[in-house]
Amino acid sequence: MYAIIDHGGRQYKVEKEGTFLANRSLGKPSSTVKFKHVLFAKERNSYHVGAPYIKDAYVSCDIVSHPRAKKVIAFKYKRRKDKKLKIGHRQDLTLFKVKEIKV
Repeated sequence: MYAIIDHGGRQYKVEKEGTFLANRSLGKPSSTVKFKHVLFAKERNSYHVGAPYIKDAYVSCDIVSHPRAKKVIAFKYKRRKDKKLKIGHRQDLTLFKVKEIKV
């Protein structure tokens, strides 16, 4: 069984007992979060499609940790101008573990 949820303007495919990374969410590790914006769900041979969301469906997840992504370097350079700019960025993430998918 799997579902596609909408969280923070992005869509994630989640499976029961699986994990996924999303942008930083409020909450402490080991707390539970419920995602009610379920767009699509499949269990065995049946499909559930929302318009835009499936009514009374949710995905229950535990927050495992709050890691940070790898550093991304943005290097800007203008030739013959002696202009160089190096900027680094690390995105804050949240690691979720899916407990239950209710359709």
